[in-house]
Amino acid sequence: MDRHSTAQDSHGGCTTWSRFGARSLFNLAWEGRGVPPVQNDEAMVTAYVRVVKDPTGVLWHSFQNENPVSTAELTASFGWESRQIFEQQDVQELSRKLMERLEEKMKGTPAEKALPELFVGKTKTYISCINVDYESSRVEDFWDIQLNVRNNKTLDDSFKDYIQVETLEGENKYDAGPPYGLQDAKKGVIFESFPPVLHLHLKRFEYDINRDAMMKINDRHAFPMEFDATPYLSNDADKSEPWVYQLHGVLVHSGDLNAGHYYAFLKPTKDGYWYRFDDDRVTRATDKEVLEENYGGEYELANGAAGVKQPYTRGLSTKRSMNAYMLVYIRKSRLDDVLLPIMKEDIPSHIETRLIEERVELARRKKEREEAHLYINVGVLNEESFKSHHGFDLTSLDLPAGDPALPKQYRILKALKVGEFAEQLAQEKGIDANRVRFWVMVNRQNKTTRPDQVIKDPDMSVEEAYSRFGTKGNPFRVWMEVGQPSADGTVSWPDNNNSVLVFLKHFDAPSQTLSGVGPVYVRKNQKVAELAPTILEKMEWPAGTEFMLYEEIKHNMIDVMKPKQTFQQSEIQDGDIITFQKSIKEADLPSTALYQDARQYYDYLLNRISVTFAPIKAGEGDEFTLTLSRKMTYDQFSKKVGEHLNVESTHLRFAPVMASTGKPKQFIKRNPNQANQTLYQILSGTMTGYGYSMHRSDALYYEVLETSLSDYESKTSLKVTWLPEVVEVLVPRDGTISDLLSGLQKKANLDEDTIREVRIYETHAGKIYRDFPVDTKIAGINEFVTLYAERMPEEEVNMGEGERTINAYNFDRDLNRPHGVPFKFVLKPVSAPYELGLCCILTISRVRSSKKQRRDSLSGLASRVNNLKRSSLPRFLVLYTRVRDISKTVGLSIICAVQM
Repeated sequence: MDRHSTAQDSHGGCTTWSRFGARSLFNLAWEGRGVPPVQNDEAMVTAYVRVVKDPTGVLWHSFQNENPVSTAELTASFGWESRQIFEQQDVQELSRKLMERLEEKMKGTPAEKALPELFVGKTKTYISCINVDYESSRVEDFWDIQLNVRNNKTLDDSFKDYIQVETLEGENKYDAGPPYGLQDAKKGVIFESFPPVLHLHLKRFEYDINRDAMMKINDRHAFPMEFDATPYLSNDADKSEPWVYQLHGVLVHSGDLNAGHYYAFLKPTKDGYWYRFDDDRVTRATDKEVLEENYGGEYELANGAAGVKQPYTRGLSTKRSMNAYMLVYIRKSRLDDVLLPIMKEDIPSHIETRLIEERVELARRKKEREEAHLYINVGVLNEESFKSHHGFDLTSLDLPAGDPALPKQYRILKALKVGEFAEQLAQEKGIDANRVRFWVMVNRQNKTTRPDQVIKDPDMSVEEAYSRFGTKGNPFRVWMEVGQPSADGTVSWPDNNNSVLVFLKHFDAPSQTLSGVGPVYVRKNQKVAELAPTILEKMEWPAGTEFMLYEEIKHNMIDVMKPKQTFQQSEIQDGDIITFQKSIKEADLPSTALYQDARQYYDYLLNRISVTFAPIKAGEGDEFTLTLSRKMTYDQFSKKVGEHLNVESTHLRFAPVMASTGKPKQFIKRNPNQANQTLYQILSGTMTGYGYSMHRSDALYYEVLETSLSDYESKTSLKVTWLPEVVEVLVPRDGTISDLLSGLQKKANLDEDTIREVRIYETHAGKIYRDFPVDTKIAGINEFVTLYAERMPEEEVNMGEGERTINAYNFDRDLNRPHGVPFKFVLKPVSAPYELGLCCILTISRVRSSKKQRRDSLSGLASRVNNLKRSSLPRFLVLYTRVRDISKTVGLSIICAVQM
């Protein structure tokens, strides 16, 4: 290639950082490269498959095409959007991401070890004692090496800085464990091996503490065309083969942290030329351009000359803003293996086949785009799709793809005649083309889409039919009518002047479904009641079956039809919809049927919403989604949820979901005075008593109660801590502590002997606030207080004369910083008021002494405290002890305060 020639590079607007990683990777080869890293049988092969799953696909692409592989598809495979392509990105991050994806996709394949063998080296982090024979070390893999630029003028200096040894001595000695203890030691990192392809990341960006920002380092940092890595290897490393590396890739960053540009220098062959890749230009480069001009540092300026203006900053500087950011070295002794020429026969045949198929598909799409002006898309609605529809109108364009009720789409030439199009569809159906004719569907003012008029001229082109009968700017949709042949095989179409084409729907109240039945013709002067025989015949109902008729005018207008009026008097025209249903009493409907007549069901369709229900406690039920009406009352949607969960609806309660956190809000209270409260009002936050704070309008948490909601709401929920767990107990609002103890007994599975000795007390700020006798009224206890339940210890149950209980709590260095669970203990009268000792109940889990030792220690302390005169004690007595009698088993000091 000529030095000044250019090659267009499809980068989709990216700077060179994305292409550098791909090029530097795919210019390389590895052992077993003929084996595809990933077998993929999909017909379509995107750039993600080519680059991340099948790297050989990229190579095949380069053999067969002059055009380069686009980086736009590569970045899309990482999940990046267009805006991220034009943002500053880090090439080391891209390289890591590319390697991770490749390694992930190659697992379990013959090429699983290809990348590690090519790019992975090993380092050893060690701490070696100076005076004793002891070393602690671990060996780790690395994909690239990050080297400091600051204070290092050359690549060798950076490596020496990387492996420099730190001495641990004095107060910073290393604890080598028994039997060595604290020792002087040396701490450092050394290389066990380097990979055949070595990626060096030069740390050009560092945090500047003075500016409180990341800054670019433009200091001079020289790197050679060849360097020997032997001095940086451990003594145990294999040195039978030279560790000399040759430079084959330089990534350059020009600019500063906030604005800059990447370009790359690559040497793709062993003895070939260097090339500069700069956006869409590829030019040949000299060694000076590769090395000297990318070291950074000061410009060589004449005396008194001003600094050079940096291209991406406003200020002047005498330092180069363009400098090497990443280096790629290849081990010289492995060059022939790494840069081995890859031939077309090295690429697996299945990749070639799939990529050829992709090229054909891309060519087809390109041809479609080029010929788009010659074609028109036509949506065809027929009787089968109408019968599959269960909503408003004849169909809906909002249905999911693949729904049989969607109009079938055809891409046909605009010049195609209507009669030829009819023949094409008739051939698909296996019927005579004379039986097919088209009605143009139009958008009415009431926002419905109905057949309006017949296309009578079969020689008219589809484009002409659209321009004459269709609505400009709207899709072209037609109703495909199939006529019934007579005995001689001909079709006699009804007279449009006297007949009207209407569509029948059936609402089945027991199953709560609305379905299309089919099209029928009625005479304009025919009475509505005369439609009965046709309906009875289509539904195969016995004569005399009573039913009601409704006209579906628009979504929110469903009118009852009068049987004695004619269709003309009822203003029925082509394309109108008539819905019928059997007359049925409400008592004959199943309990699951919420809507007795079609008008109610249409209202449900108009107001339906999908609501997701999730258990408020994870693991206590499944998450599911129900389609409900916004107008449903609390009892109605609760009934639907109960049917899904197979539980009584009266045993359910619900909580809104916070939109910002996804956490539940306070439970919704079913207020009998608001029996008409709707699901919409609950989801939107109105009439709930909890304000208008934002919560999700399509989700609720649910909880299955052990009792009915009305019974639940007549009680108070109190949370009692029965260490180590918190138990929620429902008690009557007019109940007592005795009822709370009964509920706790059931929840915690306590026997009668235990529950008789359980007491309840309230705490506040880590201290005991008050005790509750069993006859205390629940009404006087706030549901948000902190309650504890505990079994009274034996010494308290059997207190003797002169003994009393003391409240105690834990604190951290200051009486005003309490923490933990407060407790009680018994004081016994003795004569010695000195040498206090205490072992906190909260620290029992950390004390290895026996229960008898702890009880003896507490009793001894209590006896001494009790003997002190009350007048001589402060309100809070601070007890501090080293617990000398059991220090061997405790090994800690305990501070506690006793409330007197």
